[in-house]
Amino acid sequence: MGKISVVGAGAVGTATAYALLIKEVAREVVLYDIAKDKVEAEVLDLAHGTPFTGSSKISGGDAITLTANSDLIIITAGAKQKPGQTRLDLAAVNVKILESMLPKLLEQSPEAIFMLVTNPCDVLAVVAQKITGLPASRVFASGTVLDSARLRWMLAEKLGVAPVSVHAYIVGEHGDSEFSLWSQARVGPIPLDQWLLSSGNPLTALELDALAEDVKNAAYKVIAGKGATNYAIGISAARIAEAILTDENAVLQVSTTLQDYHGISGVALSVPTVVNKSGAVRQVLVPMNDLELEKLKDSAAAIQHSLDILGY
Repeated sequence: MGKISVVGAGAVGTATAYALLIKEVAREVVLYDIAKDKVEAEVLDLAHGTPFTGSSKISGGDAITLTANSDLIIITAGAKQKPGQTRLDLAAVNVKILESMLPKLLEQSPEAIFMLVTNPCDVLAVVAQKITGLPASRVFASGTVLDSARLRWMLAEKLGVAPVSVHAYIVGEHGDSEFSLWSQARVGPIPLDQWLLSSGNPLTALELDALAEDVKNAAYKVIAGKGATNYAIGISAARIAEAILTDENAVLQVSTTLQDYHGISGVALSVPTVVNKSGAVRQVLVPMNDLELEKLKDSAAAIQHSLDILGY
């Protein structure tokens, strides 16, 4: 089942570790943080529940050597997003953290796959790849896996179907320029624009726009109410980890550095990507209409702008 190290014992890191344990994704989960008392308390709390988590076990502390020989390292450490603050506003401080931490983690686990959850995750995925020198398949971000789950849930609620029957995707930046890939959305085998409501009509363009806006602002709403998003992103990170450790070849909206994807290269954006034990191995070239292609390029420009400012 392998070993996963979660870096950062804050709200997202502990939720990720919890999700990994209850889903029994890995044999061993390590929680690492430089805040000794905090991380030891979190590990103890989680460990008390492991009699109910099969063969999975939890350990951790403030020694980076605990992460040695990890199959997957999930980075959640970083400055916390504040109410009214965009994900891209976080970039500079979190880049400094990566510059300090990644070489040490790579030294401990030279064969590991690295997944960035810390925001702005698209920017940091590019930065992390350049710091480590690893291929893009081994250094990527959780991207819009959660955003897509939010969209599927909202659509399912509106349409009166199970979320598992909704196939809809948020792509682009995990942030303000993300967008819904409506041209590829389906309910079961039915294209979304052909799915009829109880009124006998499909969802209108205005209703779809409102849904997309709700998805985009969902994190801000949660942050305003409770200070952080943690449970859903923890479950999402565990889902990606599961695809890696089970060599699943799952298609997920993770964010990897693109190479000539609809003409876009050098920036990390979320697009449907095959994920297995080697990481994010292949981006699926999804047909897009002209408006969607324009939005994808706008997302790329937003990420490139941040990378330019940061000197990456």
